[in-house]
Amino acid sequence: MNREELILKWLDNNLTEKELEAFKSLEDYDELVALNRGLQAFKADDYNTEQELEKVMQVVKTRKKTSVNLLKPLLRIAAILAICFCVYYYTTTLNTTVATEFAQKTTIELPDASKVSLNAKSVLVYNKSDWKDHREVELQGEAFFKVAKGSSFKVNTAAGYVTVYGTQFNVKQRDNYFEVICYEGLVGVTYNSHETKLKPGDSFLIIDGKTIAKEKENLSGPSWLNNASSFTSVPYKMVVEEFERQYNVNITLLGIDSSQRFTGSFTHDNIDVALKSITLPLHVTYSKTDNSITLKRE
Repeated sequence: MNREELILKWLDNNLTEKELEAFKSLEDYDELVALNRGLQAFKADDYNTEQELEKVMQVVKTRKKTSVNLLKPLLRIAAILAICFCVYYYTTTLNTTVATEFAQKTTIELPDASKVSLNAKSVLVYNKSDWKDHREVELQGEAFFKVAKGSSFKVNTAAGYVTVYGTQFNVKQRDNYFEVICYEGLVGVTYNSHETKLKPGDSFLIIDGKTIAKEKENLSGPSWLNNASSFTSVPYKMVVEEFERQYNVNITLLGIDSSQRFTGSFTHDNIDVALKSITLPLHVTYSKTDNSITLKRE
């Protein structure tokens, strides 16, 4: 069997044991294996591996007629190019995105066994291929992290970022709201280029660009993990927005100052009970029509 037939049968995974030994004895065996691995790894939608391999084989056949010595450099270049394309593609474009919808929560496990619980209407993005060297995630919304011990772990948000070394913490980044609560370990929160260190029970809260002081956190985790949203002196508009996310409804305020502060909580399991929780303390009435709710000052 000639050399080209051996290569083609090898690409089709159709070699007998004897033929495989003959293939391995080819002088350019290593270059052929490197080329094939690179082309197999490159899986972009617009890249046809079969066609490209055929092109390479045609070039190989043509070159061999003129000079066998040209084959090795050609294969080396092709393999290097394929591998470079592969590395670039995987490290720059293959991000994993996890998103939750209204009234939905989910928990995922990251490549290092760290666990992330996402609250409603939140998005988490990370890169699996680059994870070993860069344990970083992008977060929009709210998430609770149980970070596996190891190298530095970083959470990037539009408002600031969080750096930790094996810990449990909650991050919430919504419009004009940025909060980090440390439940275990040590957390570093960077906001406007300034880092604040948080120990268990410590919180970092920014509302409308202002730092808000909070009392020590006594719970072992955020209330939303147990299907309840809790607030301490938070603008009412943010309470309403969270309600909309948890119940997939649209709320209209009539005669209500949305900037007034609210302290309390509501459950995610019963919309009528939840509505009473956010209206009775402020002497507000409500009416429902399908997915629309109107809150009105009494």
